Amino acid sequence: MIREVVLKQKFEKERFLTVSYVEREKTGFARRWLESDLVKVILGPRRAGKSVFAFMLLKDRSFIYFNFDDEIFAGNIQVNTDELMKELHAVYGGIKTILFDEIQNLPKWELIVNRLQREGYNLIITGSNAKLLSKELATVLTGRHIPIEIMPFNFKEFLLARNYKVDYELMPIPQKKGELLNLVEEYLIEGGFPEVIVKNLNSEEYLGILFDSILFKDVVKRYKVRFSSQIGDLTSFLVNNFSGYYSLRKLKEILSLRSVTTVEKYIEYLEEAYLIFHLERFSYKTGEKIKSPKKVYVVDNGYINAKAMRSSPDKGKLMENLVFTELVKRGFEPNRDLFYYKTRNGREVDFTIKKDLKVTELIQVSYQTSDVDTEQREIKSLLEASEELKGELLTILTWDEEKQVGKDGKVIHFVPVWKWLLS
Repeated sequence: MIREVVLKQKFEKERFLTVSYVEREKTGFARRWLESDLVKVILGPRRAGKSVFAFMLLKDRSFIYFNFDDEIFAGNIQVNTDELMKELHAVYGGIKTILFDEIQNLPKWELIVNRLQREGYNLIITGSNAKLLSKELATVLTGRHIPIEIMPFNFKEFLLARNYKVDYELMPIPQKKGELLNLVEEYLIEGGFPEVIVKNLNSEEYLGILFDSILFKDVVKRYKVRFSSQIGDLTSFLVNNFSGYYSLRKLKEILSLRSVTTVEKYIEYLEEAYLIFHLERFSYKTGEKIKSPKKVYVVDNGYINAKAMRSSPDKGKLMENLVFTELVKRGFEPNRDLFYYKTRNGREVDFTIKKDLKVTELIQVSYQTSDVDTEQREIKSLLEASEELKGELLTILTWDEEKQVGKDGKVIHFVPVWKWLLS
């Protein structure tokens, strides 16, 4: 049976390699590590393009391919790794570069990866579980792996897929600016999942099915969640509350869950499956950070469009969610160098970026800045936070307003979100 799967997947691999794809921005970074003996670990949400990224990375060389997301694993068939390696080499020959796809589906996968690395194989592995990076890999392959996170398309990749090139000199022309803003709005609502964009799929239908499939397969089934309706209700609540606050205790009460520990565990499962992120309040006091409410963000705006029950699109909150996911794509790690902040007077700053022990940038997201009161409120929040945290770079991301405002010896930069996304 293993031989049949290997042959079938070899055919699929060869078919994949004949198709042209949108080049991802992380390709150059990954290629620099391709000859290294470190294990290349490509992580990210399902259907974000990890496998395609790996194929494009390896397209000019011979490599062995095996996908552990094959249906044979749905029947809990035990795979003998020695037998697997024998069949892989029987089909591919003595090739020493291997791509293992969705490796988290192989029980005790870390043992075979560890062994093959010691035997001199050049390994590229992909996984749709954030725990691979945060826990297993850190323990098993300490210092011997390079993580590469592939998320849904960023805006530059989205425009590349749309064959649209921004000409900044033409932006003063209303028609050209309107065309670009139309694309920004599409990206804001539909999100960046590659298949939705490249194949012009119905995003609500496609992403709704994908979301439910991940919830069942990568959460309920993987972690043997007994009360699937409870975690379903929790997921629905969090997605509908995107860019909003939550506390574990309130979630327990609202959803009648068994304990705060259960809520925390369920949220961890959802994060490991790349469905949501949580963001903590920045504070130099650990106790204050722990006690403060957290904020929830969804991994892609397309999921919000597909799963959130809204009477009308809240573009302000969608823009905040979009900015958060873009910051993650740029390499900022939530709750390590990316936070939200509340001043002593209770004024919120959407995003606080920290490097080492220093706050380097404070970012507000405001869809509507034409209202004078709104503008003054956002400026005041930034100035208060800047005074308390000593952050000097102050940014307000807007829909399409660009200017600089000086106040109290500081400069606040108003930047259109489209320009920021392309920066």
